[in-house]
Amino acid sequence: MATLIENPVVVPAAGSKPKIIREYVGRVRSKTAAASVARMSSPQGWVEPGQTPEFDEFTLVLSGSLRVETKAETLDVAAGQAVIAPKGEWVRYSTPAGPCEYVAVCVPAFSPETVRRDPA
Repeated sequence: MATLIENPVVVPAAGSKPKIIREYVGRVRSKTAAASVARMSSPQGWVEPGQTPEFDEFTLVLSGSLRVETKAETLDVAAGQAVIAPKGEWVRYSTPAGPCEYVAVCVPAFSPETVRRDPA
C-alpha cells in the first residue's frame, strides 16, 4: 500500500550554525530504516563535523553550492549537480559560499548512531 507523506518533520542538526533538516522519509518521520530522504536548508558559513558514516549518502543540490570534503579531495557541488559519499569514507559538508538547499538520501536511513561523527 502506498503511503502519503503530507509534510516533513524537522529534526535537530549538527554544525556551526543552525541548519534546517526536513525529514520526509526515515527513522523519525516514517519509521523507515531502509532509507531516508531529507531536504536541507543550510546558511552561509555552516560547517558540519566530519563523519565516517555507516550509510551511503546521495546528495542533490537544488540551489546554492555545497562543499564536500573527503580525505582525497574537496568538491564544490553546484545547483543541478549531485554527489555520492560512500559508506565508510570520511566526509565533511559545509556551505562557505552562501546558503544552500539540497536533498540528501541515505541508504540505509540516517541515524545519530551510524553517522559516526568526529569527536568535538
